[in-house]
Amino acid sequence: MLKRLLVLLAVLSLLTACVPTTSPPGTGSDSPPIDPALIAYLPNAQLTPGDTLDVTKDDICVSGYAGKVRDVPQSEKDQAYAEYGITSHAPAAYEVDHLISLELGGSNSLKNLWPESYSGDWNAHIKDKLENELHKLVCNGSLDLQTAQHEIATNWIAAYQKYLGQPSP
Repeated sequence: MLKRLLVLLAVLSLLTACVPTTSPPGTGSDSPPIDPALIAYLPNAQLTPGDTLDVTKDDICVSGYAGKVRDVPQSEKDQAYAEYGITSHAPAAYEVDHLISLELGGSNSLKNLWPESYSGDWNAHIKDKLENELHKLVCNGSLDLQTAQHEIATNWIAAYQKYLGQPSP
């Protein structure tokens, strides 16, 4: 247990060192600063700025769309881990996640992929809830697709708080 905690702390330390602390990933100088406690849960904007496919609301709101476009070979996942300095990890400790989810028109490009942890308060399972909520809002016409893409790529935690509040413990 202690070894697992030390590994997690080392990974968080590495991720924190890679992420700018002055503004959310992908944003300009007019954006508010990120809470330093949350930086470790966000991708490095220089490595993972986000990338989209040329799709519309009508494309992504078709049942089964994401499954049709999901195509990330293991070699690309390995490259994502390497770019973030993760040379080894416990099985199921991370997923190589799409910053802009496929359900929101995100691409399989390395610019849209990052190793997201399954542990911590703001983990991959929490982000999945946001992806589902934004997809629902886009498909029911409550939210513009480009706005959803921008908000999740800019700071997915801020987007979660905006649309869903705080995650349940």
